[in-house]
Amino acid sequence: DETGRIAKKKGVIVLRHVINRGLGGALATGLEYAKVNQADIAVTMDSDGQHDPNNIKTILKPLLKNKADIVIGSRMLESNNSMPLYRKIFNQISNLITKALFGIYSTDSLSGFRGFGKKAINKIKLKTERMEVSNELFAEIKKHKLKYTEIPIKVIYTEYSIKKGQKPSNAFAIIFKLLLRLFR
Repeated sequence: DETGRIAKKKGVIVLRHVINRGLGGALATGLEYAKVNQADIAVTMDSDGQHDPNNIKTILKPLLKNKADIVIGSRMLESNNSMPLYRKIFNQISNLITKALFGIYSTDSLSGFRGFGKKAINKIKLKTERMEVSNELFAEIKKHKLKYTEIPIKVIYTEYSIKKGQKPSNAFAIIFKLLLRLFR
């Protein structure tokens, strides 16, 4: 779509890869840009339209008060959660795998709505380039002893966002890549 062009026209700095490096590649590039430019805070959100930008203020609060190094917006903590059932199940399985592998339980380990404070920006080094990056972040939280919290966020599900999101059929590939990352 024309998102990049429109954002540039509005004065936004747009980072692009020559080839699609996936979610992990995009997050790593964005966090590296924030680090090089000495940003105090970085906020990420998925590009499928499911996140309400009004929640950025909520994501920022724990970071600005130094109560967390990383804030994850949890769709599961929202009382009006309209997530399709198959996604809730897939998300719960991912949460259990994250807990088993990294010792950290999350209510929404696959959330793409995150806030990173300066310490997290400077410490996190992402190695995976695809969807498994969401779980890899918890390895980085543990490795660097980062303070982490979750906050409820509103989610907007549309036919487009459901089509673009993570598919249950990718689950085994994601887990396999995650395990490979652990042994590198």
